[in-house]
Amino acid sequence: MQLILDEDQTMLAQTAGAFFNEHSPISRFRALRDGDDSRRYSLELYRQMAELGWTAIPFSEADGGLGLGLASMIVVTEAAGRTLAPEPLLESVMMAGQALSLAGNAAQKERWLTPLIAGESVLALAHSEPASRYDLSRIELQASADGDGYRLQGRKLHVLGGAQADAFVVAARSAGQAGEREGISLFIVPADAAGVKVQAQGRVDSRNAAILELESVRVDGDALLGELGAGHGVLETAIDRATVALCGEMLGGMNAAFEMTLDYLKERKQFDTVIGTFQALKHRAARMFIELELARSVAMAAARALDAENGHADPQARSLVSLAKAKLSEAYCLIANEAVQMHGGIGMTDEHDIGFYMKRARASEMTFGDAAFHRDRFASLGGY
Repeated sequence: MQLILDEDQTMLAQTAGAFFNEHSPISRFRALRDGDDSRRYSLELYRQMAELGWTAIPFSEADGGLGLGLASMIVVTEAAGRTLAPEPLLESVMMAGQALSLAGNAAQKERWLTPLIAGESVLALAHSEPASRYDLSRIELQASADGDGYRLQGRKLHVLGGAQADAFVVAARSAGQAGEREGISLFIVPADAAGVKVQAQGRVDSRNAAILELESVRVDGDALLGELGAGHGVLETAIDRATVALCGEMLGGMNAAFEMTLDYLKERKQFDTVIGTFQALKHRAARMFIELELARSVAMAAARALDAENGHADPQARSLVSLAKAKLSEAYCLIANEAVQMHGGIGMTDEHDIGFYMKRARASEMTFGDAAFHRDRFASLGGY
């Protein structure tokens, strides 16, 4: 399996890196955090990303995409993670967009996926509930038949990118009980539908998220994505793909934190000596580098494994996704913790940017399952 970038991906990495350094430096993230816009990102900048073709990367040519796969997508998300760019590549493209691509019919794709790829609309995937933790089968939001349509009733938490989204892909239970894989259905719900309430949710990483409440929301039959009651497999595949894209972002964040720390170690003096010459700090920096390189390899392995699936659910590919997420969750937190500690007292202040990476590391660790969850999933997929 190829674990390094090819020529096209190297060029993409250079282009994406230059773009985010110019248009979305870390100072911009601070300004967005301190602002009062619940969107927490720029639609204009997001549309520029679409014009560059980045929102089309993971979609097939039949869906209007470029068909370049996750191995190219994580190159872009890594560049975004380096500067903590908050535009919804993960939320809209890799979560809601993937669900649409996997289960949507031609009319649904034309109505929702085409403008999503063009950067003209933003969708969010609403699947997490108060008692669900990371279990995608623990869906309690109810979908009941209502004439030739459906009526939805329930509540979703931590809807990533949900604040000011144009529509939601909602996971609902149309049959069975919470915890059962069968009986989960996916519906497209416009944000302006009667009975939809969206409340922006504050998070430690200051990113866009929302609480979604559906109070007797009626949708037509053509709002159903795929087959009734067969949404779990679609949801699982979409989340796996989004997990790999998140791993790319985490890789970028930990790399930026590591580089900031190296620069500080080379500049800061104590007792007239550059602290980077201290053997203990050299050992800690070396461990950060090793963890970073291991994380890079396993993230690319997971991306290429999913790209090689050709639409089939490969248990080995899913195992690599869990291996990657477990490794990156631990590595990002380790590197962010070390970065803050080696910056000393200034690293604990809000005025220094290094703290943003520690907060993003914590939120990323808990997104789509933490290290413990994915170690257990890895073992289960291996028959243990």
